[in-house]
Amino acid sequence: MNKQPLVEVRNLKEYFYVNTGLLKSTPLKAVDDVSFAVHKGETLGLVGESGCGKTTVGRTLLHLYKPTGGEIWFNGKQIKTRQDVREFRQKTAMVFQDPYSSLNPRMTVSDIIGEPLDVHKLYSNKQERQEKILELMNRVGLNSEHANRYAHEFSGGQRQRIGIARSLSVDPEFVVCDEPVSALDVSIQAQVINMFDELQDEMGLTYLFIAHDLLVVRHISDRIAVMYLGKLVELADANEIYDHPLHPYSKSLISAVPLPDPKRARENKRIVLAGDIPSPLNAPSGCPFRTRCPYATDACAETMPELKELSTGHFVACHNVEKIN
Repeated sequence: MNKQPLVEVRNLKEYFYVNTGLLKSTPLKAVDDVSFAVHKGETLGLVGESGCGKTTVGRTLLHLYKPTGGEIWFNGKQIKTRQDVREFRQKTAMVFQDPYSSLNPRMTVSDIIGEPLDVHKLYSNKQERQEKILELMNRVGLNSEHANRYAHEFSGGQRQRIGIARSLSVDPEFVVCDEPVSALDVSIQAQVINMFDELQDEMGLTYLFIAHDLLVVRHISDRIAVMYLGKLVELADANEIYDHPLHPYSKSLISAVPLPDPKRARENKRIVLAGDIPSPLNAPSGCPFRTRCPYATDACAETMPELKELSTGHFVACHNVEKIN
């Protein structure tokens, strides 16, 4: 694997300031000091429960939100100026979660897919534009006669294919997939996931794949990162994190994954966490997971543990990881 990552995020922070009283605002730390790298041709899965900051990581990475702090590097170059962002956006794309609200109901499929081509002026004449649109539609399994229809005439799975074709129209190197199958039926999910795999092989794509369904993530990802309340708590190879989760939160997440084998399912001990997720507006001091962690000690309240490499490529942020495992 290439030593230099395609995308690197260093100490990324994204705070939203919320009014909490008269002339007073409190920072909601949606993403707090997150670092990871994605190598060319790889899929990094990003998981965690709703509200942990996964989507905010994806959107901040693509500068849909202006980062509060930290650095974003692409192909060895830091994204700093407006010109950098403009060039970066021509090589990156996003597939959104909701195929119903992410497509303009007033535009035909042809115009939806062609819009990025228009914005970045990626064709020399109308015929070339049309050929590119039809090729993209064919790539994602849509017929050419669909081109002049409107989004409301399609099912959820077909709409998501339109969204994927639109994201591929700029011929990106890096695609952020924000829960791209969570709004679809299970039978359609498998088709779309397989299509992501095929497109990656054909076009040499690199993905950040955000999801909360761990089975989906395991199927498509090379490595998996686990988030909790704005922090990265574990990062490892996909099979490694499944077979040997080290962080107590990852253990709980993995224990909740349904197993197809009834015998193994009976033996599987579900780890149920106590309490509710704290509000990100009033996050606990130190390690954010300590209020629900059965192994928490005084040290956990004082400092946030560092994300340390315990074995090759397996990073964990936990003060008591040796005792637990």
